[in-house]
Amino acid sequence: MPVRNYTYYDYTLSLCPQCLKRIDAKIVFENDKVYMLKRCPDHGSSKVLIADDIDYYKNIRNYNKPSETPYKFNTKTDYGCPYDCGLCPDHEQHSCLTVVEVTDRCNLTCPTCYAGSSPTYGRHRTLEEVKKMLDTIVLNEKEPDVVQISGGEPTLHPQFFEILTYAKSLPIRHLMLNTNGIKIAKDKDFVKQLKSFTPDFEIYLQFDSFDNEVLQELRGADLNEVRKQAIENLNEFNISTTLVVTLQKGLNDHEIGKIITYAIQQKCVRGVTFQPTQIAGRLENFNPQTDRMTLTEVRRKILEQTSIFNPDDLLPVPCNPDALVMGYALKLDDQVFPLTRYINPNDLLDNSKNTIIYEQDEQLKGKMIELFSTGNSVEVAEENLKSIMCCLPNIDAPHLGYDNLFRIIIMQFIDAYNFDVRAIKKSCVHIVDKDYKIIPFETMNLFYRDDKKERLEELRSQIKF
Repeated sequence: MPVRNYTYYDYTLSLCPQCLKRIDAKIVFENDKVYMLKRCPDHGSSKVLIADDIDYYKNIRNYNKPSETPYKFNTKTDYGCPYDCGLCPDHEQHSCLTVVEVTDRCNLTCPTCYAGSSPTYGRHRTLEEVKKMLDTIVLNEKEPDVVQISGGEPTLHPQFFEILTYAKSLPIRHLMLNTNGIKIAKDKDFVKQLKSFTPDFEIYLQFDSFDNEVLQELRGADLNEVRKQAIENLNEFNISTTLVVTLQKGLNDHEIGKIITYAIQQKCVRGVTFQPTQIAGRLENFNPQTDRMTLTEVRRKILEQTSIFNPDDLLPVPCNPDALVMGYALKLDDQVFPLTRYINPNDLLDNSKNTIIYEQDEQLKGKMIELFSTGNSVEVAEENLKSIMCCLPNIDAPHLGYDNLFRIIIMQFIDAYNFDVRAIKKSCVHIVDKDYKIIPFETMNLFYRDDKKERLEELRSQIKF
């Protein structure tokens, strides 16, 4: 009998990348890779690479956990995912990290910007608007895990420090500032003032490359010296910092290992977050068939380009295992120890041959799920780590401090091409929009920005009840 050239694995709902209508999709294995196949009645068939590691993709289902929902939903479920965001009661995950865009304005015009920010675009939110956005998060979450002040470039806001002061007055566990670092590099007094908002405050710093040609393509400016000066200033005041790397295939993916090595050497840097480019915003020349970089490819390149990590060190995050990978490491003197390597049950039993595997150790598994949550700041992770120090050989727990922890995250944002309703329902990175609704990051860029809402209403009008 005829045989297909792929192996059918699963079914989901996706979107037509052209008209954004909801359509059926198949997940298949072909040539050691994972693809999504779908067909729109109006625009025909499409095929997109989902992962280049079948074993890892199959394993992510083992990392699902019961959903944690917000205390309050803001919209009804009328049209079905993803046309009801706000969050609707059908969403399966609360906000581990909520973004507040305090301004549309930016001192850069990045070609990769999903929000279309620029020096002339849009406006600053008023202080009262920003306060209401922050209040909305607290109303939904009671004690929000992580809130990120973003933009545009938030440091341009004329009431920037008033915003931070108000945010710190709320029961927010961890506050982040998402910035391109220009103000931090140029104004040391500004950095000194940022220090006053610690602890539970972190800089989320763009750091895409050491090559100015790459930075020109990604950010439209020569920023190498700016980023290095920003790090120098942050090191001086020891303000916790995460380097955020937007990855574009064939452009800066060869620098992954170099960036991790550099980050580990910086006193202030607590980790690196890698974000493969999402097809949104100004990204017009991106070919989804040839230029897409998957989460599994980033994970593989981390393993290839560093001598620090092995496959068991970089695990799916239970909040949303389709889209997030995380690994913790300990920095002790001039050495780095990946945490998961040292809690392998084989290590606990003196490397004796046995049949025990991680998934069968329910107590250890539970502690790891608690640790690997995007809702955890590094400080929270420190406390969780102390509870499993008995599992780590030759490490004196009392000397473990905040400065000893280092975190790797891979965060893959879904777009219209690789849209998978299962992952969208588990999305835990959200944005407060102008109508004070909580929107998953991915659907915000597809449907809920000002220039997208007209298309959303057209799609809603076509749905029959």
